[in-house]
Amino acid sequence: MFQYEITDNNITVEELLRNHWRLGKKLVHELRMEKAVTSVDGEPLLWKEPLAAGTILNFTFPIPASSYKPTPVCAIDIVYEDDHCLIVSKPKGMSTHPNDDRDTHTCMNHVMAHMKEQGHDYAEHVHRLDKGTKGLLLVAKHPLAKSIFDRMIEEKTIIRTYAAEVQGNLRSTSGTIAESIGKDRHHATRRVVSNSGQHAVTHYEVVARYKHSCVVHLVLETGRTHQIRVHMAHLGHPIIGDTMYGARETASGDYELHAIQLEFEHPFLNKLILVKDEQ
Repeated sequence: MFQYEITDNNITVEELLRNHWRLGKKLVHELRMEKAVTSVDGEPLLWKEPLAAGTILNFTFPIPASSYKPTPVCAIDIVYEDDHCLIVSKPKGMSTHPNDDRDTHTCMNHVMAHMKEQGHDYAEHVHRLDKGTKGLLLVAKHPLAKSIFDRMIEEKTIIRTYAAEVQGNLRSTSGTIAESIGKDRHHATRRVVSNSGQHAVTHYEVVARYKHSCVVHLVLETGRTHQIRVHMAHLGHPIIGDTMYGARETASGDYELHAIQLEFEHPFLNKLILVKDEQ
């Protein structure tokens, strides 16, 4: 299904899976039982045998089908793609994934249409974007990639940068907001800063100042629901148009939050991936 080139001398297959990629015990066991790792010629490999740098490994294993129903055609932009992942530009007003069987025009439904065109049935989003947020979304193309990218999100090694115009002018040029976020007991979908909520950290930098607003770039350490919206409102500078969090309504009746950049060290290609959304 894909090939991987060993980059370090004397590493074993087991060390690659357990220590380098840090796959879970269950997934490693499944790969062993499936005899998923072979030489470039298809010959079985001893998992504890040291391999020379430059050795090519073949990975072949069953891939489950994802549950998303494909749209007739993929109508979203694929910004980056390789054998292991793709990055799409999600439009504003589109959900990341379905919430029920009737929800068939989400970003992941469009992604699945793209995957079907390639003859594949698997795609899973690594993180999510609010319906009102546009921009870059990382999608895994096989379960090994999903497992590794999930861990990278947890370990904060996938850097997600957003842009927003907020009301007023922040006093500081840059800073960090480390306030836990929980559900608002009085509102079904709203979130609030709460001591009993989930740990949440957002870094911000002011990149432009206007008379009554400023543009900030924001980097997420965590990925809580409405995190940027809640944190900016907590500072007294809600995103312009975000009436749920106290901002004045705009002519469009919407707010502007844009996931503008994804950056990470690719675990399979061993190179830095930096993708920007130009929309």
